[in-house]
Amino acid sequence: MPFDRPSLKDLINRSVADIESRLDGADASLRRMLLNILAKMQAGSVHGLYGYLDWIALQGMPDTAETEQLERWASIWGKNRKSASKASGTAIFTGTSGSVIPANTYLKRNDGFEYETMAEAVITDGSAIVSIEAVQAGVESNTSVGAVLRLPSPVAGIQSTAIASELAGGTDVESDDDLRGRLLARIRQAPHGGATFDYVQWALDVPGVTRAWAYPRELGDGTVTVRIMTDGLTIDGIPAAESVAAVQSYIDNVRPVTAEVIAVAPVAVPMNPQINLTPNTAPVRAAVTAELSDLLRREAIPGATILVSHLREAISIAMGETDHALQTPANNITHSTGQIAVLGTITWGDL
Repeated sequence: MPFDRPSLKDLINRSVADIESRLDGADASLRRMLLNILAKMQAGSVHGLYGYLDWIALQGMPDTAETEQLERWASIWGKNRKSASKASGTAIFTGTSGSVIPANTYLKRNDGFEYETMAEAVITDGSAIVSIEAVQAGVESNTSVGAVLRLPSPVAGIQSTAIASELAGGTDVESDDDLRGRLLARIRQAPHGGATFDYVQWALDVPGVTRAWAYPRELGDGTVTVRIMTDGLTIDGIPAAESVAAVQSYIDNVRPVTAEVIAVAPVAVPMNPQINLTPNTAPVRAAVTAELSDLLRREAIPGATILVSHLREAISIAMGETDHALQTPANNITHSTGQIAVLGTITWGDL
């Protein structure tokens, strides 16, 4: 039988009744009288204690524990919160040949986010490719190819702007929900020294990895193919080579010695819906896009079929949508081995 926590009003009534049962002729229910004040003070204190006991009860189980206690539970089971990481890549500088770009030279994105060069470089034949890294960690540090980075302070012989490659690898600190998910998976599926789910858990332990799947014997006896996604780390969630290499390295250190593990990125198959929408406004389009992205994160797995009925449902539950017609796709979308659906370009129209 669950414990029913008494309300503050019930506790006050109990205190009033308790006082009156011990003092003949006393009336502790009269407002602003000393006995009534004492009853309310006692009830308030007890109510606070009940609240603390409620909180303690939640911390006593890993599926309801809050941040500090959740991290302690996770550490007991060998899981640590993934820390934030910084995006890195290269940028192309132009300038006078022979000019030097010092290490730790700062660059700024148009929104003010800062990067710095990782090593000294010299302009050769008018340009130089320089390794750079974000100053602060987080998903915000990721930058698409072609972004313009500016030098806040001039460098002799160097143009004031540089062009970035794709700057990837930036991740936020792992959320409580994601950490809790990994912890519960570890509790429910104890390591089996190389079971299929062991490879999934090992891949998810790598910073930036949000989804993972393992396919035993896909490339022959003794092989395990591990596919991963890095949602939020790259635009479509398909992992960069660095993320795949990190998973490969991590699993190689924990896998059974007899297993040959191949970490790979799924092959992206863009889904390009054509949607007639009512009302066809920017906020509703944004809500529909968010719902479709969430659907694909939940249901898109390598080789899976995306049901057109689920696409229609996702559009229907978008905030502000009153009606729509999904022109394409008209049928379920199937994928072959290794292929995964990602959201491509949405074409909008009026209904």
